Amino acid sequence: MRSFLNLFGRSPFTPLQIHMEIVAHCVHLLPSLFESVKASDSAQTEQIAGKILDDDHQADNTKRDIRNNLPKSLFMPIDRGQLLEILGIQDHIASSAAKIANSTTLKQLVMPDSFKEDFILFMNKIIECFDGAQWIIKELHELLESSFGGFEAEKVKSMVEDVAFKDHEVSFIQRRLLKSLFNSEGEMSYATFILWQRIFEAMASISDFSEKLAYRIGMTLEHR
Repeated sequence: MRSFLNLFGRSPFTPLQIHMEIVAHCVHLLPSLFESVKASDSAQTEQIAGKILDDDHQADNTKRDIRNNLPKSLFMPIDRGQLLEILGIQDHIASSAAKIANSTTLKQLVMPDSFKEDFILFMNKIIECFDGAQWIIKELHELLESSFGGFEAEKVKSMVEDVAFKDHEVSFIQRRLLKSLFNSEGEMSYATFILWQRIFEAMASISDFSEKLAYRIGMTLEHR
């Protein structure tokens, strides 16, 4: 408890950033996870999926520690409810990565050639979107030092718009990917088809939550 109190004393945003680093580790393991899926290496898939699940568990524990030790009397530039909302959105991203990891281990998946190229594009764009949201969280110290105004605030607003645009790009690629999946329906079992559909949805939710996170920080700036 004392260590978290010390972190809040330095900045109310430091614990959020620590939590986000754990979340980022989950997300950044996805390319390796799907490399093992493409290679039909089930042992490697299980190993990487296990790391993602471990990170998700660590993110849950960290979220719980932050909530339990968030001082009620600490003066903060945003209110307690806003900080906890941001924390919750971050945690949803880790949970989405865990859902993806679980889905890849239920049965050995084969990635059809019909959507391999679009899938890699989809995944990379999602990670770009997430990385943009993480950079906004990293900028919170600078926002605090600038009293949430001036050049730093304008910089973050631009970053928020960039994340929103990347999320829009993800949605466009997802529609194309789903069309490819449905066109390949006859080439796979029903169980495999459902698993890929779940994976697409969980991956898209990482982008959705990243956009929501960026938007939430943007709303905080608008109301100051």
